[in-house]
Amino acid sequence: MAYHRRLERGFIVTHSRLEHAEQLEALQRTCLPTLADAECFKAAHYRKHIELFPDGQFAVLDGDRVIGATTTLRRTFDFEHIDHTFADIIQGGWLTSHEPAGDWLYGADVGVEPAFRGRGIATALYAARQEVVWRLGLKGQITAGMIPGYGAVKNTMSAEEYYAGVVAGRIKDPTLSMQLGVGFEPRGLLAGYLNDPASDNYGVLIVLDGGKSVPGASRDVADEPIRDTPLR
Repeated sequence: MAYHRRLERGFIVTHSRLEHAEQLEALQRTCLPTLADAECFKAAHYRKHIELFPDGQFAVLDGDRVIGATTTLRRTFDFEHIDHTFADIIQGGWLTSHEPAGDWLYGADVGVEPAFRGRGIATALYAARQEVVWRLGLKGQITAGMIPGYGAVKNTMSAEEYYAGVVAGRIKDPTLSMQLGVGFEPRGLLAGYLNDPASDNYGVLIVLDGGKSVPGASRDVADEPIRDTPLR
């Protein structure tokens, strides 16, 4: 059953479909303009993701226009050995590291078109992901968030200092601060996670436990994904 959730302002959160693939590719390039091309998903990759794990792929639509999206897969994870890279996860973009019986939902990407940011769209995507966690009985969400604010200040402070400042609330990062606000907990800084100068190639491992709520997510309807419930 396809996910369908109507947000205030009429935006629709739904499962990504094959016809969205070209728009998903364009959206990622818009949201991550400095990410190395070899680590960017292309339309063919998005089609493959839908084949591999349809329950974990979401798009936000304004009419027929894709304005937000997230790509996920299932993974087991050893928190005693957290070091890994984006390339390890995406496997050339094809997500063949997906484990159908994996007990964590791993977020490979999330993006919102710049003109639509600040309207709760990213939170709605995290809510849709948390409902997948509940529906499939997973342990929670895990991802390596970027720190795109660090590249501009890397000559004045270390990545460790920047990371500590964001976690403490002294520094506001465009991405990580928002994710911590949703409820993600930081687990560690990952050097060389991906090839993107905006983050000086760093990522931050973050976890959202399956026991946590996310604004807009509903346990009562996690098994009935078609609904028209405004995000408040």
